[in-house]
Amino acid sequence: MQVKNLAVLGQLGDADLRLLRVFKSVVECGGMASAELELNIAVSTISRHVKDLETRLGLVLCRRGRGGFALTPEGEQVYDAALGLLAATDAFRGRLHDIHRRLGGDLHVALFEKTASNPQARIAAAVAGFRQAAPQATLHLHVGPIGMIERGVIDGRYHLGVIPEHRPSTTLAYTDLFGETMQLYAGRGHAWFGAPDAALGWDDLRQQDLAALGYHSPNLALAHRHRLERRATASDQEAVATLVLSGAFVGFLPDHYAEGFVRHGQMRAVAPEVLRYTCRFAAIVRQSPAPLRLTQAFLEALRRVHPAPV
Repeated sequence: MQVKNLAVLGQLGDADLRLLRVFKSVVECGGMASAELELNIAVSTISRHVKDLETRLGLVLCRRGRGGFALTPEGEQVYDAALGLLAATDAFRGRLHDIHRRLGGDLHVALFEKTASNPQARIAAAVAGFRQAAPQATLHLHVGPIGMIERGVIDGRYHLGVIPEHRPSTTLAYTDLFGETMQLYAGRGHAWFGAPDAALGWDDLRQQDLAALGYHSPNLALAHRHRLERRATASDQEAVATLVLSGAFVGFLPDHYAEGFVRHGQMRAVAPEVLRYTCRFAAIVRQSPAPLRLTQAFLEALRRVHPAPV
């Protein structure tokens, strides 16, 4: 049975939306016990809400027991449909705030990982400015990989994202913000940890076991451009750092993120004048419909604190 939407509910009311929000939190927390803190309600109440939703839909949404929490195929479809519905209701509330010319409501912003330690990224300053401009708004910050952020902005789950520029989408509008320097690192125990920098270059790197991000990104584009073969893939920068720290791989990491590992003698930048690259980060919003006033306020706060590149 395909669940294209939630019309099966008939008359959709506030109580149904509350049940769907509970179900969404349970899925994203990985179970009812984990969602207890997130929702601030007892596990028994959460279980009852999920059961009520299953009764309303006439579907079994999840399995719970000694084997742990797992969605059924129908539950996965309902979760996907619920994401769209809840994003649409949030967008409707946002439009109402726009109609009333108020800077209120919920704003969901998704950031690529490890931006907080980048001295070129002034997102915290932008948050402070936005807070002054829209004190009645509720800001929700999310962190994730590039693809998750792009999809979330396109389908309306996030109002704005901040990602490394890699391949433009015609459905998104981009605002250049700041840069980042990526350097190649080797961990203690790797042959390159103590190797002289002058002797190393891109040709040498092709002979090394490289750990890199496993999805489309500037990191992957670099590997293709220099014909580098990845011997290990990672879901995020922390996973790349873990592989580098093993001493079995080299990998590119943001210099600001790797600084702590370098300071403690756990890894070092290899041939930093040669084996490096830079990338730019941009704020992304949907081209259509036009962003909410609340989204525009946050985008303007980002613009104010990030000077245009020279």
